[in-house]
Amino acid sequence: MQLKLLDQLRQQNPVVLNISNFVTVQDVANGLNAIGASPIMSQEIAEAEPMVKMAGAVQLNLGTLTKVQIAQTLKAGELANQFHKPIVLDPVAVGAVNYRLEVAQKCLTAFHADIIRGNAGEVAALGGFTWNAKGIDAGEGSGNIDEIAKATAQKYHCVVISSGATDTITDGKKVVHVNNGTPLFQVHVGSGDMLSSITAAFAAISPDNLFEAAQTATLVFGAVGELVAQEHPEAGPGTFAVYLMDYLAKAQVADLEKIVSYD
Repeated sequence: MQLKLLDQLRQQNPVVLNISNFVTVQDVANGLNAIGASPIMSQEIAEAEPMVKMAGAVQLNLGTLTKVQIAQTLKAGELANQFHKPIVLDPVAVGAVNYRLEVAQKCLTAFHADIIRGNAGEVAALGGFTWNAKGIDAGEGSGNIDEIAKATAQKYHCVVISSGATDTITDGKKVVHVNNGTPLFQVHVGSGDMLSSITAAFAAISPDNLFEAAQTATLVFGAVGELVAQEHPEAGPGTFAVYLMDYLAKAQVADLEKIVSYD
C-alpha cells in the first residue's frame, strides 16, 4: 500500500463533494479538512452540476433518506459519471431496511459507483446474500466475508470496502485485509461515514488506481484510530472523536509506518 499517497493528498488538497446525512455531516466535513482534503457539502439539486465539476471525487451517503435527497443523489451520481469523477457510495443500513436497499439498487442502476464502502451486513445485502443486519450495525452472519465482498464487487464492477474489526478490500479478484483499528470506531457513529469520505479524497488523487486508493484510505484511517487508542487509553466515545480529528491532522507517514498491519 502506498502510504505516500497521504502526503500527496495534503499537497493536492482535493475537493470532495459530499451528499451526506444530517447525523454525521460535521464529522465528515471536519475529518476531510483534518486529513488535508477540501470538503464541500450540498443539499440542493440545482447546484449539482457546478458542484460535481469542481470536485475531485463525489461521496454519496444514504444515511438519512428523503425523496429530495434521493433525487439529488441520482443526479450527482449521473453527473459524476459524465464528468469522470470517482464515486464512493455508502449504503447505510441497506441490510436492515428494504426500502434503503431498493434505493441503493436504483442508484447502482442509474450510475456506476467506483467504490462501495459499507459494513458486512450492507455489503452482503447489496450482493444478494443472507445476513442478519441490525440497524446501522453489521449484525451477524455465517458467510465468508471475503467471498461476499468479492461477489459484490464483481456484481457492480467496482471496488468494495467491507468495514469491520478487520477491513476487507477487494476489486472482485484480489483481496486485501487491513488489521489496524480500534473498538472505539464502533461507538463513534460517524466513523464509517468519515472513512467513506476520506476514501473519496484518496480516490480523487488516484483515479487511475482506485483499488490502491481504497486500500490506502482504509489503512490510514484505521492506523490513525489505533494510534489514538494506544496513546490515549483513557479515551471514551466523546474524547475519542476529538482526538481522532487531531490525529488525522497531525499523523505523518513515518508514524503510520510503525504500526500498519495488512495482508
